[in-house]
Amino acid sequence: MKVLLCSTPATGHLNPLLAIARILVDEGHEVAVLSGTPFRERVTATGARFMALPGWADFDGCDLRAVVPELARIPPGLEWLRVAMERVFIDRIPDQHRGLQDALRAFPATIVIGDDMFFGVLPLLLGQRAERPTIVLCGTSILHCARPDRAPAFLGLPPAETLEQEEAYGLLAEAYDGAVGRPVARSLAGVLAKLGRTPPSWALFDAVVRLADTYLQLTVPTFEYPFAPPSTVRFIGALPVIPGQAPLPPWAGDLDGTRKVVLVTQGTVANHDFGLLVGPTLAALAGEPDILTVVTAGGRGLDAIPGPIPANARLAPYLPFEWVLPRIDAMVTNGGYGSVNQALSFGIPLVAAGLTEDKADVNARIAWSGAGIDLATNNPSPEAIRQAVRTVLDEPGHRREARRLAAEFVAYDARTEILRLLSRHAGSGGARSAA
Repeated sequence: MKVLLCSTPATGHLNPLLAIARILVDEGHEVAVLSGTPFRERVTATGARFMALPGWADFDGCDLRAVVPELARIPPGLEWLRVAMERVFIDRIPDQHRGLQDALRAFPATIVIGDDMFFGVLPLLLGQRAERPTIVLCGTSILHCARPDRAPAFLGLPPAETLEQEEAYGLLAEAYDGAVGRPVARSLAGVLAKLGRTPPSWALFDAVVRLADTYLQLTVPTFEYPFAPPSTVRFIGALPVIPGQAPLPPWAGDLDGTRKVVLVTQGTVANHDFGLLVGPTLAALAGEPDILTVVTAGGRGLDAIPGPIPANARLAPYLPFEWVLPRIDAMVTNGGYGSVNQALSFGIPLVAAGLTEDKADVNARIAWSGAGIDLATNNPSPEAIRQAVRTVLDEPGHRREARRLAAEFVAYDARTEILRLLSRHAGSGGARSAA
């Protein structure tokens, strides 16, 4: 079976696809990955063939401020969302689509697997089914589909529990539609018209969930809000962590069980300023003798971490998650969807603080599920972090809920489910190339 994986060139989008690539390569399938040039070595390390995106689609999403400089000047909110959706995603669709067409001519795959924000597949999904391969998308973020309570995405809103909440969400939805929804829809329609396609009847993120042949949501059902998803959606739990992506740190022996270990991460996108979360967390826990604070810098230099480094802190540019997750007692995170689900699969309670990208919605789910505390800010104070960390470490409630979710993750075998679904799609026929 030939499988082409297409990824937005950003670590949080690519990592799940690399895990799938590794699974497929191990099973003897022919695999190619279409993504940004900065990720060539990471792709080829899985045994897959690397194919570079052309033109504007070839960027390094680990530095959004370099890709879209105006985002640095806009505070989190509706304007930030509109600019990010138009500049990071919609403007890249033509080159993503061109790269996908070229890749399919060079590598005639029967199945295309993309991340949920690789919108270069949208022109194929809006065309004739018989003229394209099977398209499977992976939910590398929250489940992006319209909610019955009308709550807009990306604002961190839990399910409405009262009529008053529903009415308030309706007003927010109207404001969101005016500031984000309609402008984004106009931009999308203009791009699609040039590609000979009529825009979908759903909003952009909702459309790819509903139009995909299968949509793999990389979590368990009870970490999503209790609304019936579209029939395309399949929950598959957490993907296996790719081993050996980083070496053991020289201080690995310090995680010897004598102190509680708290991992701190700002991920690989919103880590331009470690003063937002890493610095305040180091300061917050510096005076806690029973805690060892472990920082992963997401590939950035450790000299970017502000302030004095406390004696109870250990730092690394990257950490092997397969090694560190079984050894930690809590995680402080800005809300990266992949790392949050990996932590929950190990029953680790969370303290979250982040509002950009999809992080407000991820962190709202952490609080709603009971598995952690959402500080609901981009700039938490050291004291707020300290109190939240002490709560998830010292009180049983959040750990109990995190372990409940971990038990649900155990019931899902992502590897087996992926292979079963792809085998079913391969057996159903379909075009091998795209118009």
